[in-house]
Amino acid sequence: MDEGSIGLILIILGIAMLISEAASPGFFIAIPATVILILGIVGVIAPDVFFTWVSPVIAVVVGIPMTVVTILLYQKLAPPEKPTTTVGTSLVGRTGTVSKIIKPKEISGKVTVEQQKWSATAKEIIPVGEEVVIVGSKGVHVTVERINKEE
Repeated sequence: MDEGSIGLILIILGIAMLISEAASPGFFIAIPATVILILGIVGVIAPDVFFTWVSPVIAVVVGIPMTVVTILLYQKLAPPEKPTTTVGTSLVGRTGTVSKIIKPKEISGKVTVEQQKWSATAKEIIPVGEEVVIVGSKGVHVTVERINKEE
């Protein structure tokens, strides 16, 4: 096997890796695929340079800019998102439904707010099914009041 055929094998391998990257994007394969593809092209064009000190230099010269371009492209395509975690303080003012009876000075009661269950307490007993509004929170426990207070 001569240097030219190794270059051709590297070109085929690089293209296969890029196709794999396109099928399952994530840019994990794009950088090595590009380096292998460029080395394959160099191996086909100038096979005598392929097994000299120039080959690792080409890999570094291609690899570093490709890494930077890939990182910038990835940041552009997938910007970081705000965390989706809900904290108790962000619930103040929202309404929910009592899913387990709420009793004063106990945190064994439960309130469902937007499909999430929270431990709850109130100044009065509030039965299951009652609509409540969250008026305060402490950690993962919320304080609620009835929406329609019975007179």
